[in-house]
Amino acid sequence: MNDIQVYYETKNQFRLIKMYEYCGVLIRARTVAEAWEKSVVKCWEKGVEVPSEYGEKCREVLGLLVIVEEPFAEPRIHKGDVFTAIRGSLEKYINEILEGTLDWAVKEGKIHYTYHERLFNYPPEGVNQVEYIVKKLLETNFSRRAQAITWVPERDMWADSPPCLQRVWCTVRDGRLIMHTCWRSRDVFRAMHMNMLAMTDLQKRIAERMSVDVGPYVDFSNSAHIYEKSYPEVEHFMKVLKKRSLDPIKTVL
Repeated sequence: MNDIQVYYETKNQFRLIKMYEYCGVLIRARTVAEAWEKSVVKCWEKGVEVPSEYGEKCREVLGLLVIVEEPFAEPRIHKGDVFTAIRGSLEKYINEILEGTLDWAVKEGKIHYTYHERLFNYPPEGVNQVEYIVKKLLETNFSRRAQAITWVPERDMWADSPPCLQRVWCTVRDGRLIMHTCWRSRDVFRAMHMNMLAMTDLQKRIAERMSVDVGPYVDFSNSAHIYEKSYPEVEHFMKVLKKRSLDPIKTVL
């Protein structure tokens, strides 16, 4: 049984999951909303329950690769994501990443990092890696060297909550800016949707600086998971999806 995991699903019931179902998963979608929905479903249905360093279990898929073919096609925002539905929450999050509205808290030692700090003001020298990506691709648009990292070993190796996003990589093909992001750890239900919305906004900003169109967005997570605290919400989410699939009128995400 080396390639099989046993997951406790409901009372007195067990389900066998082959390793290829939860290790190395590919999802293709046209929109961000569709990509998030498919990711939640895949993680919920094929994920294996494992412990976490936060003291709670989670359903996990190892190696989730998501390709969003048209990042700015509608719908971008999924109606089923209650976290983006909170008034102002998405705008606040995007501003934290693109405008650095929370960087002051890093300077004052109140939080460990922000993605804006790591991408636009990488410590300790304050390197603007996003500006480098733009300049590099303006110089050589087919370059494979236009990337930004977040991990600072001396700060992050033993931190309680190190950055989940690890790397942003960009290039231009056929007049379109393609962005890849790599995440060491990903809360699929509570964080992934807003992550993708913010990262594609960054992709658009870089593309505009270069006067090119936005191309596909590629998103890779080493560990994509749903935490135990979210199980009731995800169960409700899955019921709504099932009901929608049975009703041909309810086809909008």
